[in-house]
Formats: sequence, C-alpha cells, structure tokens
Amino acid sequence: MGPPKVKTVPEKLKYAQQDNVVVLTINDPATRNAINGEEMFAAFEESVARLNGDLSVRAAILTGEGSAFCSGGNIREMRAKTGMFAGTPEQVASQYRTGVHRVTRALFRLDVPVIAAVNGPAIGLGCDLACICDIRIASAKAVFAASFIKVGLLPGDGGAWFLPRVVGYPRAAEMIFTGSALDANAAREAGLVSRITSPEDLMNESMAVAKQIASNPPQMLRMAKRLLREAQQASLDTILEMSAAYQALAHHTADHEEAVTAMLEKRTPQFVGK
Repeated sequence: MGPPKVKTVPEKLKYAQQDNVVVLTINDPATRNAINGEEMFAAFEESVARLNGDLSVRAAILTGEGSAFCSGGNIREMRAKTGMFAGTPEQVASQYRTGVHRVTRALFRLDVPVIAAVNGPAIGLGCDLACICDIRIASAKAVFAASFIKVGLLPGDGGAWFLPRVVGYPRAAEMIFTGSALDANAAREAGLVSRITSPEDLMNESMAVAKQIASNPPQMLRMAKRLLREAQQASLDTILEMSAAYQALAHHTADHEEAVTAMLEKRTPQFVGK
C-alpha cells in the first residue's frame, strides 16, 4: 500500500503573476464565489500586502473562478444564521467589521491599478467588489445587481459609498432601492463597465489592458492611483498640493529620465522602478 492520499484544500483566492501583472481569482465556485470565512478574508489582506510590497507588479486583475464573478455573501449561512451572520445584532455588526470589511478595506488600499474582469454575475458584495476596482471589463454574460434589498438587507460592505462614485447618485439609488439587475449592455450605458467582450475573450482583453498599464513606470502608476483616490473626497487645493509634491518626486526618478530620453531617442523605455 502506498502513502495515504492527502486531500488538498483549494486556495480561496488564487494569486498568479504573468510578467508585471498579477491575476487574483476568487476561487469558491461551489458558492458561486461568495465572500465569507476567515480564509477568504485573510487571503485578500495577504494578497494585497504582497502586491503592495512588490514593485515588479504594475497592474492586477480580479476575476472569479467558474461561471460567476462573485455572488456576494453566503445566502445559506444567512438563512441558518451561522458564520458571520450568527449571534446578536451587536455580534453581527462586529463580525462585519472584523470580517467582510477587511476585504473592502484591503482591496481599496491596493496600490496598483486593478481591473475587474467580470466573467459572470456580480451580485451584492460582488457588484461592490467590482466597483472598488479601478476599471471594469465585462463578459457579455456579466450581470450586476446591488440586490441587498431583495434579501431584506442593505449594502453592508461599503457599497453605498462606492456605487454612487461609479454610476452617480441617481442610478446608484435606483439600483439599491429596487435591487434590479443590469446586464452587460445596461452596465456599460450606466458607466459601470468600460467595455464588453465575448466570454472567451474576457481574460485576453483584460490582460491586454493590464499590460498596457504595466508598460508605464511602477512608482508613477501607484502615485497616480493615490491621486485619483484622494480626489474623490479631497478639495482641489489639497489635490493640487499632493500633485505638486508627487510631481517633484517624479522629476527626480530614474524612470522619468528614462521616459524622456527614450521619447527623444524614439525607442521603447525600460523602467526599473527607481
């Protein structure tokens, strides 16, 4: 007899790097990639920390395994009042703060530009995760819904902050108050996604955009993203001050010198993150 077989537990969030691009794949197709459990929460935090600490990474893609992008919370646990939905109202509130809010905060604090490659339904929290990303590219099979109201809930993960910043307050209010879904075409009309692809072309298209982003200086990409994020809530004067400070730093980088020199020499620049 050989050694006993060891059952391996699949990663809840797969991390794969291709050149300067990392693909994060939510990997729980049995729940249609619902976000729940310590393993999932920790995986988002650890993956973002890894990305933020690695200057070889210049862009990221977030997608889902199987037919769904993310179905939101685990509705079976909601019905059974187990997991993060167990206990008194005070306990449930605490479990949101120490659970799914960690995913929201981690993804929002990701330094590199991130593309949501929405391969299928993005429901509830799934829609909100897509909104936290900088760019959304949708498969023709994608569906978006801020459908918390349909299960007698409300956006508990920050969606009331993110969705209006993507589609505007009136459209966000309609989506949240009705819980109605948008197909890929309606999502593009609402400004929720920038482009639609066939299902088989989604990752190739997303990777092409990611590589176009990744062809630029890594430090500048991260500073540009910080400016964009801060500009959502800061005053013009604050952003002008930040812009001046970041620009001064940029002028003294080797990558800036390389970019200017390469432009004058009519060649492709080679950036090193310095």
